[in-house]
Amino acid sequence: MLPFLQARVGAVIPEAARVRRGRRLSGATHARQREGLPVSENPSKARLLRERLARPGLVLAVGAHDALSAKLVEEAGFDAVWASGFGISAVSGVPDANILTMTENLDAVKRIAEATALPVVADCDTGYGNAINVLRTVHEYERTGVAGICLEDNVFPKRCSFYGGVRRELVPVEEHAQKIQAAKEHQRDPDFFVVARTEALIAGWGVEEALRRAHAYADAGADAILVHSKASTLDELREFARRWGRETPLVAVPTTYPHVRPEELLQAGFRMAIFANQALRASIPAMREVLRAMREAGSAGIVEGRIAPLEEVYRLVGVPELEESERRYLPTARRTRAVVIAAGFDESLMPLVADRPKSLLDVRGRTILERQVLTLRAAGVDDVSVVRGYRKESFDLPSVRYFDNDRYAETGEVASLFSAREVLDDRFVVLYADILFDRSILDRLLRADTDFAVVVDRSWYDLVRSGEPLPERADLVVTSSAPVPQRRFVPEEEGSTLVRIGQKIPPEQAHAEFVGMALFSQRGARILAELHDELTRTHRGPFHEALSYERASLPDLLQELVDRGHTVRCVEIYKGWMEISSFEDYRRAWAEIRD
Repeated sequence: MLPFLQARVGAVIPEAARVRRGRRLSGATHARQREGLPVSENPSKARLLRERLARPGLVLAVGAHDALSAKLVEEAGFDAVWASGFGISAVSGVPDANILTMTENLDAVKRIAEATALPVVADCDTGYGNAINVLRTVHEYERTGVAGICLEDNVFPKRCSFYGGVRRELVPVEEHAQKIQAAKEHQRDPDFFVVARTEALIAGWGVEEALRRAHAYADAGADAILVHSKASTLDELREFARRWGRETPLVAVPTTYPHVRPEELLQAGFRMAIFANQALRASIPAMREVLRAMREAGSAGIVEGRIAPLEEVYRLVGVPELEESERRYLPTARRTRAVVIAAGFDESLMPLVADRPKSLLDVRGRTILERQVLTLRAAGVDDVSVVRGYRKESFDLPSVRYFDNDRYAETGEVASLFSAREVLDDRFVVLYADILFDRSILDRLLRADTDFAVVVDRSWYDLVRSGEPLPERADLVVTSSAPVPQRRFVPEEEGSTLVRIGQKIPPEQAHAEFVGMALFSQRGARILAELHDELTRTHRGPFHEALSYERASLPDLLQELVDRGHTVRCVEIYKGWMEISSFEDYRRAWAEIRD
């Protein structure tokens, strides 16, 4: 026998199965807690729905077509969610006419049920076949965690109750009653709720036939009767309810009589109302209007004031919970910030930089700065700050923090770096804004487990000895060990240490070139800040190769660290980067950058 045929009402449910079910339905526990209801062991959403129906007042359910709309229904304070077959079909772009398979509907209903702590009643149309098919329908829908299902007495394939010009046929009353009986006898959770829906009024068969059918369905075990009407008033439903005379609750769907008040339905004898499709219909004009406005303006900015902020979407889909889970369950990665020094003005690139800083020069569709930020984020460095100065109004890259050094013309790189002092209290990398580099270089720097590290290019050593022209203003370094003279070598992961750095080192004495990338650990950042405070307060006169500490470059400050006995580790590379400091550099960048 198939598994879904094995369970019966009243059957003893194994302890392990009850535990599993309880875990899946923990949302019902939360909903009960919010309402101040007693929390029994593993209460189901079906139990919650029954308790709400037992209380005074009308139970209000609203149609949801996906998980997000279900969350909004719950947030609005309604009592239950109607997993709307009309809505699920509509958002799938097909009519509500049994076009979607049970599997497709189940997939949507499962997401709806998981998104909300409210009890969900799923619109199952005709049950996907006869009474035998209904056995599996009940089994599969119970597995989604819904509180109940609704089965209607249309023939298969059904047609939406409000479609005009389509033929209306209903199955014999006995056939639908047997579906209801089959559903009730094969549900696993005794509280699982089966709503029998009659379309007799929609088909024009009158109140008498609707009552005949409803009585038969109630006798078959239905937990509620949904009597659907397309009348514009409540009159025929009021007549139906007046003659009902049974304890089985009645459900109304006030779509064509939308102005009826809850108290009118309650007074007429209904216990539950379903606002089946209003949320879906509201979204259509809203989206259409936003799309029209953007199309006319050619910009998304025109609709910013009338659409949900991204933060609102983040909250609804659970981003705060995701972040908390990451903090609790994922290995703690070393957080690293980045500071890009982009304040300076390079006269040698005029007139290219007449209206923008060098870092905003375009290289095959992306600025140098944009390429740097993309590489940083690809390496896991999301917290990026940029220090602006020259043409600072030109910067518009989103999702970065900006700091300003308005005295960029009379100060040096160290002054620009400490313009971003508020982000220098943690591990950080600092970059020159005019370099393009391979991602692997940044990855190696980020792996450095040291307080101070700089990236140095060993190819300088070979360049000097090749007889080729040397670049001007290169920051050269002398390291603790000389380069390997052989043509091929594998750089050591630990690397050498920095001994000297500056532009005045004779090229033939230099072991490598500083590429403009350095890393400071959290401890290193603290040491650097303390050193900066001390030098700002006490130093007078030239500072290494600078005329004053205020005009000091980053190499000047690195040399000071070395002179004070700190170890500055060298991450050794061989090419893989370029600096844009001349027209020829810029031309090469356009020629060599491919993406």
